Amino acid sequence: MITLPNKPKIIEKDKDKSVFIIEPCYPGFGITLGNAFRRVLLSSLQGTAITSIKIKGVKHEFSNIPNIKEDVVQIILNLKQVRIKLCVDNKTENPFKATLKVKGERNAKAGDIKTSPELEIINKDLHIASLTDKKSELEIEMDIESGLGYSSVEQRKSKNPEIGKITIDAIFSPVIKVNYSIENVRVGERTDYDRLRFNIETDGSISSKEAFLNAANILVNHYKVFLSLEEKEKKSKKIISKKKNNSEKKESKLKLKKTKKKEEKVDLLKIKIEDLKISARIISVLADAGIKTIAGLVRKNEEDLKNIEGMGNKGIIQIKRAIGKLGLTLK
Repeated sequence: MITLPNKPKIIEKDKDKSVFIIEPCYPGFGITLGNAFRRVLLSSLQGTAITSIKIKGVKHEFSNIPNIKEDVVQIILNLKQVRIKLCVDNKTENPFKATLKVKGERNAKAGDIKTSPELEIINKDLHIASLTDKKSELEIEMDIESGLGYSSVEQRKSKNPEIGKITIDAIFSPVIKVNYSIENVRVGERTDYDRLRFNIETDGSISSKEAFLNAANILVNHYKVFLSLEEKEKKSKKIISKKKNNSEKKESKLKLKKTKKKEEKVDLLKIKIEDLKISARIISVLADAGIKTIAGLVRKNEEDLKNIEGMGNKGIIQIKRAIGKLGLTLK
């Protein structure tokens, strides 16, 4: 039997860095869990980043801005490093807007970015650009969105791009660094069990513990999908059994209806001609022809009735209406 590890321990914790210990893992499960956790932590956690910018007076990214030390490419590289925390769940499809407006001889930093109350700039001291003259001016409009992992410009390419808007690669992942190591640990007489040691560092938008728990939830939810295969088989068996029972019930009801209809039809055929709602003259004509019950009448077709002496078209119409009301027809 494969034994499960104990509850994870946090042995070191310093702001956004933590070391987690998971032990004892069944031999080989250290690398299995470690690799899965690392991939999810780096690629599948939701974060927030700048996705596009518009710089006043700049038409494309390969430009220089007067009286600013950095070119547009360098400013974009700096903006990619801005770490942002979304304080509420983003239920809107539209991106959040933010602006950076600075003038004069000074350094523009991430803390100068003006955002909506839903957003918080984490690394406010991050350098964005150096304004080298009193007449210097830098004005940037930004789109900020939520996403997973890393998103390239090609993935978010717009069919109708706005003139002057520069789309940039976005690093959404709140996890900066993840690494893990595996050591041997003793369990009883065995020394080949695994101790899994995780080092996780985040950008401050979420804690390292939150990142660890979010990754665990993602993995658990995916494995639950595999377990649903067994539930589907059980449900399908129940549905098949239910359908079978329903079809058997329907079949028995149908047989019963058919039997009843046959019995009713037999009873109808026994009815005497005198009981039909037709004229006395027609009854007399039928009686002279040897037709005394409906059973004898429905064996005849229209041609047979026409050949009976004294039977006209009006008489045939009366007969057809009378037996039609009983759900019967001529031959």
